[in-house]
Amino acid sequence: MSCKHYKNSPQKYYKIISFATFVGLLYACSTTKKVPDGEYLLTKNNFEFEDKREFFDDELKDYVQQKPNKKQLLFMPLGLAFYNMANPKYDTILNEYMTYPGEMRNQKLRDSLFLKYNMKSSVGKSLLFDRLLHNWGTPPVILDQGRTEKSAESIKKRLIYRGFWDADVKFKNKLDSASKKATVDYLIRHNDPTYIKDYYFNIPDQGIKQIYNNHIDKTLVRAGQILDQTALEKEVTRITDLMKESGYYRFNSTNDEIYFVADSLKNKKQVPLTLEIHKDSLDRPYKKATFGNIDVAIVDEASDYPKNTVKDSLRRIRFHKMNDKYKLSSLWRAIIVDNKQLFDQQKLDVTKRNLMTMNNFSIVKARDSLRQGGMTTPNDSIVDVLYVLKPLPKYELKVGTDLNYSQILNLGISPSVDLTTRNVFRGAENLSTSLSGTFGSIRSTGDIDKRVLAYELSAQASLNFPRLLLPFNYYKFIPKRYTPTSSILLGASIQNNIGLGRLNFNTGLNYQANVNEQVYHKLTLFNTQISLTKNKNAYYDYFFNDGLVRDEMFSKYFAYDPTIETKYRSGQISMDQLSQTIIEDNTYRGTLNQQGLDLLTTFRGSLINKERQTQDVLISSMIYNFVYNEIGKKEYPNAFYFNGKVELAGNILSLFNKRSNDGGVVMGPQKTIFGIPYAQFVKFDIDTRKYFKFNGNQTLVLRQFIGVGIPYGNSDDMPIIKSYFNGGSNDIRAWVAFGGLGPADSQVDERVRTYMTNDIKLTTNIEYRIPFTSMYEGALFTDIGNTWSLRNHNDAHQDQFRFNKFLGQMGIGSGFGLRVNVAYITFRLDFAYKIYDPNKAEGDRWRIKNIQPFKPTLNIAFGYPF
Repeated sequence: MSCKHYKNSPQKYYKIISFATFVGLLYACSTTKKVPDGEYLLTKNNFEFEDKREFFDDELKDYVQQKPNKKQLLFMPLGLAFYNMANPKYDTILNEYMTYPGEMRNQKLRDSLFLKYNMKSSVGKSLLFDRLLHNWGTPPVILDQGRTEKSAESIKKRLIYRGFWDADVKFKNKLDSASKKATVDYLIRHNDPTYIKDYYFNIPDQGIKQIYNNHIDKTLVRAGQILDQTALEKEVTRITDLMKESGYYRFNSTNDEIYFVADSLKNKKQVPLTLEIHKDSLDRPYKKATFGNIDVAIVDEASDYPKNTVKDSLRRIRFHKMNDKYKLSSLWRAIIVDNKQLFDQQKLDVTKRNLMTMNNFSIVKARDSLRQGGMTTPNDSIVDVLYVLKPLPKYELKVGTDLNYSQILNLGISPSVDLTTRNVFRGAENLSTSLSGTFGSIRSTGDIDKRVLAYELSAQASLNFPRLLLPFNYYKFIPKRYTPTSSILLGASIQNNIGLGRLNFNTGLNYQANVNEQVYHKLTLFNTQISLTKNKNAYYDYFFNDGLVRDEMFSKYFAYDPTIETKYRSGQISMDQLSQTIIEDNTYRGTLNQQGLDLLTTFRGSLINKERQTQDVLISSMIYNFVYNEIGKKEYPNAFYFNGKVELAGNILSLFNKRSNDGGVVMGPQKTIFGIPYAQFVKFDIDTRKYFKFNGNQTLVLRQFIGVGIPYGNSDDMPIIKSYFNGGSNDIRAWVAFGGLGPADSQVDERVRTYMTNDIKLTTNIEYRIPFTSMYEGALFTDIGNTWSLRNHNDAHQDQFRFNKFLGQMGIGSGFGLRVNVAYITFRLDFAYKIYDPNKAEGDRWRIKNIQPFKPTLNIAFGYPF
């Protein structure tokens, strides 16, 4: 910040400095306001490790019984500040007042407390402001030295649990009588851990033993490992789940059938470990169970079953219903468990998932139990299953409004109305219809200092089926446990935002299947899109810079051939005819110097951009999408994510009769359907991400995106709505979307290059996330990438992808960010700077010396970028 800038607006900075000073004084003076004399406010717990740190050490802070008041706004315990702002003379009354149930808290209760504490002058006061501060606030955490000692003991126990039997934990209280504040230092020494010398297992039941041996390669406990009790716990869970999936009902239900025995008599550093699995002290054998009766009831109220229902059945599933609103076949598809099959806990879990995925029922009761035999004891080998389902309302209406921000649309508002109609054809089909709009403003292409209205209105209808819409039985190759579903989509939208507006129509048939919680397949058949460009003749009104290039090129050519200007002015030749004459005039090209050739190249690039932006296109494609996702799963702390998609378009349309249009200035004739050119291409998208957790909650994220679109047949280029561009808050953040990065290292005038899209995209993102508190998180990032074409555009611009050049054509941006987590929403601010710009001239591409710290590329978004 320069002194000149400060002198020009001193009042602004005076207010900022004054406010910061006020907040600082408030923080410094108020935190101990209600700390009694002789007591100390706990401000921090410090952990000092006297030897090498271990990977789990960050969890030790959870075993401290006293933690300082939580801080908000990065540095200030706001809850404590609120508490201290309340009038201290009412603290005792308000503390007792809040112990009463909410319905009893009224003026009568407050008056009785005033009288109880001899505060008659306060009778009748509502204390509204003090009550609000008291409710919002949190009292100061007063140091309890006895709890500090217990905390040290808890930390030591946790270290022993983790396998460090000789760990030593000491503590030191640092008291500041002047400020009435205290910190606690925990001094931790791990010392050498205890290892598993040999690993044995004792499993008398031969059936259990065989299953364990068959899966021993997946064991989490091995000789040579540290004797970590958390690993033993995970192994117990693994074995329990394995046996429940292998027919053993309620295996280890009391958590005492699996345990480990460590022999530490001879050596406490190298300990033999034995896994023990016993049904009881008599070592009675385990017995495999099978599913018995499978009952599914559909009722209006839980009490309707069984007295108000009628029994029916389908393929060994017994249904109990009050009416015929639902076809039995639609419910049968969701039920994975089957009569006389071997018991499998996973089938019960998947059945629940299927029922919830249908979005037609709430599960009132889901019960599995051993069959009762009248007066006899339960049968220990037959498991009866019952599901009691209550239909959700037939209609569900949702009205919402979202605020969003993008670097193209600026701050926008998105109202929406969604209506869900359930069980349309009695087969649990749901019809979802929605009307939505997005309204905002964009920078005018004619005057960058002005903003104009931008909007998009859309209507969508989706009919969702809890099955695959196929004319044959598919369960042999797509089992019910994959939760197969189908949907038919129909939609239309009209938009008027970037440059020319568009009318879009889309329809498609989608098939989905979830193999498990990580793997997802989606196949889209007959995905059809029609994109029609509005106001084609107004192209140069929207793309003002292209118009400047056109006018300059026409002026130069008129000077070369004055006769053609007369023909153009009189209307004998059109603008497109004149443009074609210029780019095909090789004699004129031979008269140009380097500056003229650059202008001609830029002009040709603008014509390519014009024809792609104004092109109507029909896209009929088939899309296959595969997703593997470990994100959000506790068992995958270092999660991996893969999203692969392939799209094949235009082959079916090419079989129909068609006519060809006349093409454009630079685009050749194309075959059409109903007068609209259809696109032919194959497109591959791969998005991979890897997350590394370390030092507690710190995260390193690596992301690689590879996109390739290959036009062929009727298409020389990818349709603009299927092409790739650079920039934006989830991409290369140092450039705004359509912000001038790419294609390749093209030197075409940025005025034309800005809205170019291309066939190939490579993007690498590296982000390091550092949590400050549970609410605030910082990030450091670097983004690398660009777009390319599969071919050169006849000297319009050099953007072809070449293996020996592409690394030097990657744009690089770096920066830092702040994330604010409120409830389930993450607000994100990213400040990015251009490090390497391949579209600058040679020798000027490294931009580090040009970085202006106070003028970053600002990205405002919701949610993580990846």
